[in-house]
Amino acid sequence: MKNESGNVRRLVNEIDQACTVLPDYEVIIVDDGSNDETGEIARSLKAGGNPVRVLRHARSGGQSAAVHSGVQVARGQFIATLDGDGQNPPSEIPKLVAPLLDPNRNSRLALVAGQRIGRQDTWSKKFGSRFANGLRSRVLKDGTRDTGCGLKAFRRDAFLALPFFNHMHRYLPALFTRDGWTVGHVDVTHRSRGEGRSNYSNFQRALVGIPDLLAVAWLIKRRKTVNTAAETLTASPERKTRPGPIS
Repeated sequence: MKNESGNVRRLVNEIDQACTVLPDYEVIIVDDGSNDETGEIARSLKAGGNPVRVLRHARSGGQSAAVHSGVQVARGQFIATLDGDGQNPPSEIPKLVAPLLDPNRNSRLALVAGQRIGRQDTWSKKFGSRFANGLRSRVLKDGTRDTGCGLKAFRRDAFLALPFFNHMHRYLPALFTRDGWTVGHVDVTHRSRGEGRSNYSNFQRALVGIPDLLAVAWLIKRRKTVNTAAETLTASPERKTRPGPIS
């Protein structure tokens, strides 16, 4: 989150309340170069009886960099993400995580993506998002109605194996599918922003959106599957071997 001092306390409290139904959890806040008191407030908070873990980027790296930093240090096998502006209700987290925790789940399920219903945004923002989602869906054929929703849950190991690049968070369903994983979708609610203002404009999104879309399409097209190579060693019974390095 960036410059969300007015939202961080309420957000952490709501996350803590929502996650009490989960077997175990931790809360990680990534302060993406804020110049307000976001980081200081976050460091004073607790969740699940433990201090909130706070990472700080000295300079703003953007949402994808923030997500990647948080996932890298996370201790859990599964990750749930949401935006720092409070528009993604934390109460939806258990619904997103449930398919991944189901013991009878599809073993290839690696991402559950939230898709907003009843979106509480300006007309221009909703129109821009609808256009971008339609274009992306046609080009990438990722079967996802709304990749801009910050509410997602996924396997940590599968995420860290994805190619990392700026703005990758907008293309997670396509990237997970590219690597052979199954993607699930869950409808989630949406709220109006309480405090602060958005760090992005429609123009900024459009400026990077088309080059990013073309780059992701290229990545998917260039994807190659490498077959596992097996090496068989035959040792002579007369020869004694000495232990060597483990590799």
